[in-house]
Amino acid sequence: MSEHAMKTTLAGTVALVAGATRGAGRGIACELGAAGATVYVTGRSTRAERSEMDRPETIEETAELVTVAGGEGVAVRCDHTDPAQVAALVERIRTERSGRLDLLVNDIWGGDPLAVWGRPFWEHPLDDGLRMQRLAVWTHAITSWHAVPLMVARGKGLVVEITDGAGAGYRGSFFYDLAKSSVIRLALAQSHELRPHGVAAVALTPGFLRSEAMLDHFGVTEATWRDAVAQDAHFIASETPAYVGRAVVALASDAEVMARSGQALTSWDLAREYGFTDADGTQPDWGRHFAEHIAGQTPE
Repeated sequence: MSEHAMKTTLAGTVALVAGATRGAGRGIACELGAAGATVYVTGRSTRAERSEMDRPETIEETAELVTVAGGEGVAVRCDHTDPAQVAALVERIRTERSGRLDLLVNDIWGGDPLAVWGRPFWEHPLDDGLRMQRLAVWTHAITSWHAVPLMVARGKGLVVEITDGAGAGYRGSFFYDLAKSSVIRLALAQSHELRPHGVAAVALTPGFLRSEAMLDHFGVTEATWRDAVAQDAHFIASETPAYVGRAVVALASDAEVMARSGQALTSWDLAREYGFTDADGTQPDWGRHFAEHIAGQTPE
C-alpha cells in the first residue's frame, strides 16, 4: 500500500479509538488521522486531570496530533469502566455524525502498574489481578455493547480489539495472560454475532512497542532508542506505535476485511501482506525475532 494511498483511503470515515491517550492507541489514532479519518479519541488523562497512570500524555494532545496529521481529532474524556460514560460518548457520536461509526478500536488497558511478574498467581494481589480484568476486558465489552449497534444499523463496520500476543503462548503472568487472551476471545465472539450484520471483528497485536512509557523505562527517546539495546538486546526488533496504526488503516481500508473476521492478527504479518512500513521505513518482524532469539520455535 503506497504512502499516498494510506493518506487518502479513510476520508469521511468516523472512528472511535477507545484508549487513545498514549502508546498503541495514540499511534492508531494518528495514523487514522493521516488517512483522513475523523477520530474520537478517549481516555481518562486530560490537561485538567491525570488518571491513576500518572503520565503526562493527554487525550487533547492526541486529538491535536490527529488533526495535524490530516484528519479531525475529537477528544472526549471517558472512563470506559463506567457504562453511563460510554453511553454518553456513543450518543454524542451518533448525534454529531448522523449515526455513523465505521470503526471501533478497543485499546483500553491501564493494567501495567497492576501486573506482577516472576511470581505465581496466588502471590499476586488478588484485587489488582481482578481490577486488571475490569480495566482490560470489561471496558472492551462495555464499549462494544454500546457502540456496535451504530454499525449494525448501517450494515457495515469493523471492530479491532488490541491485545498482546496472537494467542497460543502463555504471556508470563496469570492475570496478564487472562486479560490479553480474553481480548482475543472478545474479537472471536463478536465476529460470530456481527457477521450476519456485515460487521467484522478482529484481534490485533503489536510487537515490542516503543511506547512513551517504554522509552522512559529505558531512559531514551524515539531519536535515541537504539541506545536501549545495550539494556535489552530484544529492543532491536521493537516497533513504533505508528506500525500497528498503519495495520489498522490497512484493515479499515480493505473492502474484503470480512474474510479476516474472528482472526488474531499481528502488525508484522499485516505489514508483509499489505506492504506498509514503520515510521522509519523498516518492517520490524517481532514474530520472527521471538521465534529465532527467544522461543526458538515458530511464533504463535
